[in-house]
Amino acid sequence: MALFIMIFRKMVQNKWLEISLLLGLVITVALVSSMPIYTEAILSRMLVKDLEKQQQTSHIYSGSYSAFMVLTGIKNDQVRNIIKQSDSFMNNQAALGFKLPIKELVTSLATARFEIASEASSSTDLKESIRGISVASSIGLEKHIKLIDGRMPGAQPVDGVYEVLVTNNMLIKLKTVLNNVFTIQDKLITEKIKLKPVGVFESKIKDDLFFSTASMDRYSSSFIMNEQLYNQEFVQKAKLSIDSVEYYFVMDYSKMRLGNVKDFLLTNNLIKKWVDGHSNGTSFETVPAQGTFKSYESRAANLRILIWSLNVPVIIMLAFYMFMVANMIMERQKNEIAVLRSRGAARWKIMLIYLIECLLLAIVAYPVGILLGLLLIKMIGASNGFLEFVQRSAMPVHINREALQYGLIALSISLIMMLIPAFLATRVTIVGLKQRLARQNIKSVWHKLFLDMIALGIAIYGLHMFRVRMNTLLDFGLSTTDLKIDSLQFIVPALFILGSGLFLLRLYPYLLQLIYWVGRKWWPPSIYATLIQVGRSSSQYQFLMIFLIMTIATGVFSASAARTINNNTEDRVSYGIGADVVLQMQWPNDAPPAATLADIIKATFEKTGLAEPPERIHYTEPPIEPVITLPGVEQYAKVFKKPNIGVSAKEVNSNATLMAINTFDFGRTAWFRDGLLSHSFYEYLNLIASNPKAVLISQTMADELKVKVGDLIDLGWSGVEDRSFTVYGIIKYFPTFNPNQTGTGSEPAPMLVVANLRYVQANLATEPYQIWMKLKPGATMNEFYQGMKDRKLKAILIQDTKAELITSKNDPFLLSINGVLSLGFMISLGISFIGFLLYWMLALRGRTLQYGILRAVGISFRSLIFMLAAEQILTSVAAIAIGLLIGNVTSRLYVPVFQSAFDVKKLVPPFQVMFDSMDTMRLYMVVSVMLVLGLCILGWMLSRIKMHQALKLGED
Repeated sequence: MALFIMIFRKMVQNKWLEISLLLGLVITVALVSSMPIYTEAILSRMLVKDLEKQQQTSHIYSGSYSAFMVLTGIKNDQVRNIIKQSDSFMNNQAALGFKLPIKELVTSLATARFEIASEASSSTDLKESIRGISVASSIGLEKHIKLIDGRMPGAQPVDGVYEVLVTNNMLIKLKTVLNNVFTIQDKLITEKIKLKPVGVFESKIKDDLFFSTASMDRYSSSFIMNEQLYNQEFVQKAKLSIDSVEYYFVMDYSKMRLGNVKDFLLTNNLIKKWVDGHSNGTSFETVPAQGTFKSYESRAANLRILIWSLNVPVIIMLAFYMFMVANMIMERQKNEIAVLRSRGAARWKIMLIYLIECLLLAIVAYPVGILLGLLLIKMIGASNGFLEFVQRSAMPVHINREALQYGLIALSISLIMMLIPAFLATRVTIVGLKQRLARQNIKSVWHKLFLDMIALGIAIYGLHMFRVRMNTLLDFGLSTTDLKIDSLQFIVPALFILGSGLFLLRLYPYLLQLIYWVGRKWWPPSIYATLIQVGRSSSQYQFLMIFLIMTIATGVFSASAARTINNNTEDRVSYGIGADVVLQMQWPNDAPPAATLADIIKATFEKTGLAEPPERIHYTEPPIEPVITLPGVEQYAKVFKKPNIGVSAKEVNSNATLMAINTFDFGRTAWFRDGLLSHSFYEYLNLIASNPKAVLISQTMADELKVKVGDLIDLGWSGVEDRSFTVYGIIKYFPTFNPNQTGTGSEPAPMLVVANLRYVQANLATEPYQIWMKLKPGATMNEFYQGMKDRKLKAILIQDTKAELITSKNDPFLLSINGVLSLGFMISLGISFIGFLLYWMLALRGRTLQYGILRAVGISFRSLIFMLAAEQILTSVAAIAIGLLIGNVTSRLYVPVFQSAFDVKKLVPPFQVMFDSMDTMRLYMVVSVMLVLGLCILGWMLSRIKMHQALKLGED
């Protein structure tokens, strides 16, 4: 008990240090434990988004699952047992195994397909047999259908005739009307089976998920019987053999989470094993989401690596913070530890004291950190960009086992970091401590071991490997999914920051000596004393300086990385579309209508063949005024794009995309980023405006066809005679043009020709063009679309840049990057602020005697404040300046590493490192407040020092 009282008193005595240490532990646990929770939440959101996209493209509900068993050739007794056992398995083990809400579980039974004949005598057509008809039943069908003709069938046979339902398509296929009786024609069936359609049905609700397809193809060749009657007559009595059974699951995939994927796939394997073992060897499963799951696995792995890698600099910074605070505690207690060691106290007993102290902090930090982690997730989940937060539906988060484990691991590592200074302190006796105090200017361990050189070497190697990887991707036309993300590439920025900071601190004492030497004849006593203090005790300030360097550099890097990713994403969308709005209207033409299925069948039987399309289609240009006068339109340009035109030059033929424009209108309307071309974008437009035959060609075409400025090239396409053009310029980029190879390495890169629209229309052909529009500031797309609706304008193509930008911002991949980097930036600034104030407050307390002596020898209070300010400039301000410098250099070198998280072939325009002035202002404001507030607090503390108390302290 006495031991705990002593520890408690020690903690109260150093309460501010202990609180700071506790804060570091809480933030570390919160950050590390939040990553598994956030990863699961963001991956779950990404999975649901992917499933929604898959559903939109395939028009099949992504949460559906179908298991089909063929029972042909199995004895009737066995069939009954298989159906009974399968019903139990599917409704219990399988349905629960998916661990998703089950909206529908449809069990459908069907007989073999028979030949049937009508008993009607009024028409010979009805007496003809019809093949491929089965008798089926689906449990729960009656709740999802409505009758469009007739009535519902009875639950018992009427005069030996089974009443059934049919779809309208089935009725047409039978060429009959309701209440006609059909007989199954099969020699293997001993009892005569008669079926009578008494009702025609359709889905009660449009797009009802009960039906696997909206057209209800499953029932287009079947008589649908009452499910109780079907079970009684065909399953139990086996009057007809059951040929197949299908189990159709409809699950709410919007509730799917990361852990459900594994459960889904395991359940799929169980079902597959079941149907394979209980059918005649023929069975299959339809899993629409399976393709999404396969692509999701690689994306999830990459995102998981990315999220953790982005947090590495912040975690290293937090570890350094806790080590620094723990070292401060040890510095204040080294004398006490040395006295205990000199009086015979065992090292393990001293370590036990500090272990208990750390454990007490850990007991508080662990639950608080876990709960704080949930709050951090909710905050970064609301990010709409870097340091931009909006009100959106909260991500479903919960504390999982992995989060608890990671939090515990982080806490354990933090405790070890905190105990290292205590362990080192127990090695020193009272004599050794006095010797060390007398030798202040001792080289640090990292400088002795050249850890700065090692960290820089690893960082430079990582940068080299990244560049090799990017060249490989571009040269072979690969995507980033073809090569696994290397997590080292995201860790090396932190190593570069650490190594650069340590290396510059190695040089820093020489800089101080140079400053001292340059002004040694002019420095006033206050500056002289400050230079002596900092120069001779530079090792004392290294912890603070490297800490500030890391926090400031990490903040700059996080801000630059986020702005670069966001701005490049916006640029990519704007470049890919070309303008605010792109519209293409339907042009009247003389092309024949597309052949229908009936036309193809008729042409096949009559052997007349389909009508040949004309060699060239003639178009009539519709009036453009209704489009360009839509609400919000400021500028417009006509843009004719023709892919796969023929290009020939110097007897070499190839294919390219033609873009014909009006240069003046195009320049005022199109979006293009500055700096992509060797000259201004507008200079190139003016270049071809001077000559109707002038064209711009892409660099890829110049390389492929060996063409240079001034050469002639011929352009044309099917039905159009070639015309000659003169190359006036060679460009690498142009709005919407992607010069990167998108296929395999053997395919030529895309090529582009930019020509004058009027000349192309007059000498080649007038064909449908796009209308690019630039909107007025403040114009909304709602007004634009309402204008189209009012004028009854119908477009075959609409591209909306604002909508695409919103979609890209809501992409889970981008949201996660913004959230993590925003959190890292805020933690960096907050920790640097706390660490700075804590260090200087303790440093001032430790030098109370020194300042008392200075006051006693006549140094004024104003001079002491000036000395403190000079000391802060030489240490804190210098460290902040170095941090800003290293942060900028790190950003320019390592922010391009984030390209590897995207598809490199689609990164057009190329990745460009960007800085935002608002982020820089935020950083400068925090640093300024930190320095001013720190100086004010130190001045206040200095003013409270009593000279006689300080001198009395020296006597003691």
